[in-house]
Amino acid sequence: MRPLCPCRSCCCLLLFLSLGVQGAPEAAPEQVHLSYPGEPGSMTVTWTTWVPTRSEVQFGLQLTGPLPLRAQGTFSPFVDGGVLRRKFYIHRVTLRGLLPGVQYVYRCGSSQGWSRRFRFRALKNGPHWSPRLAVFGDLGADNPKALPRLRRDTQQGMYDAVLHVGDFAYNMDQDNARVGDKFMRLIEPVAASLPYMTCPGNHEERYNFSNYKARFTMPGNTEGLWYSWDLGPAHIISFSTEVYFFLHYGRHLVERQFHWLESDLQKANKNRAARPWIITMGHRPMYCSNADLDDCTWHESKVRKGLRGKFYGLEDLFYKYGVDLQLWAHEHSYERLWPIYNYQVFNGSRETPYTNPRGPVHIITGSAGCEERLTPFSLFPRPWSAVRVKEYGYTRLHILNGTHVHIQQVSDDQDGKIVDDVWVVRPLLGRMMYL
Repeated sequence: MRPLCPCRSCCCLLLFLSLGVQGAPEAAPEQVHLSYPGEPGSMTVTWTTWVPTRSEVQFGLQLTGPLPLRAQGTFSPFVDGGVLRRKFYIHRVTLRGLLPGVQYVYRCGSSQGWSRRFRFRALKNGPHWSPRLAVFGDLGADNPKALPRLRRDTQQGMYDAVLHVGDFAYNMDQDNARVGDKFMRLIEPVAASLPYMTCPGNHEERYNFSNYKARFTMPGNTEGLWYSWDLGPAHIISFSTEVYFFLHYGRHLVERQFHWLESDLQKANKNRAARPWIITMGHRPMYCSNADLDDCTWHESKVRKGLRGKFYGLEDLFYKYGVDLQLWAHEHSYERLWPIYNYQVFNGSRETPYTNPRGPVHIITGSAGCEERLTPFSLFPRPWSAVRVKEYGYTRLHILNGTHVHIQQVSDDQDGKIVDDVWVVRPLLGRMMYL
């Protein structure tokens, strides 16, 4: 055997040392995404590594050059419930003291490895501005039809935040959570640039929603199951419809969430002069006209009427406290309802049904794209169904001011064509609880 060349040994040593300086691949941040913690002038950065490292975000105002500002946070290990018990580390850092409406550049990680640079614009403070949101549910790692267009919209600065109304990846726990990893990498170009606000869907259920709870960082202390936040002239409430269906994780969650919702709605109504719009987001709808056997096709749906048709139903609660707009997903289609309560249509008037409506407006937007494809509708629309679209797409929500909200449905099948367009108008003087 020939003796090992000393020069080759030196080269190998130098290569090893250089890799160590740059950082091992396991320490490199990935799956970077933002969320709004509910505190004005703040933004939370969440990411994943495969080994424990420090959690730091460097940020500033310049696209190039040093990033002078620093923020530290924490990491926590996550062990997936699959047979391999895969382990990784979730990092969370909250940036504070951000100037409203200003664009920041940031990177996250540690001396063991840094992410690339991303940009985001800090949310404006107070009620007197016009937030623009992308809204959708049921987006998978396979067949994510709407994602390329959402990425382009994001790059063009069209939105201030994203509302993902449940069902991610299909499913985050599958293949020992590798599908979750793939999905989080896919949404990074959107989610690392905008606060990506979520609620749980039925596809997150495995291991008591553990992947959902670990991967996202929402306001409050319920691991993202229910929470609320203010955005411009709106108060937005996210909640879990799934507590009504997966009772083996605890019936007490139904009661806890219901009482929290009532308390939060009471506070929101006291603050209605400042933030007139109350908007909810939950995964499974109360109503739908799809041709399947989902809960929303039943007259006494669990979300609408509660457990056993009489305990902790949400329709009466939301009606009592004057919720204006209810956002849903689950059905892989788009459907807009006439203002409705208890199967009765409560249009504002025949000519302008969405001007001062006497009931909440429901939007079902679950057609962003996943492996399960689109959901067909029943042959004949229900009398309370205004518009039905069986095409891939997503919803744009523009909260213009305290009296006007603009809703548009984008069809990805028709190259971004707007296939539904409606204004909801509520004069401030006429705004009150329905009951």
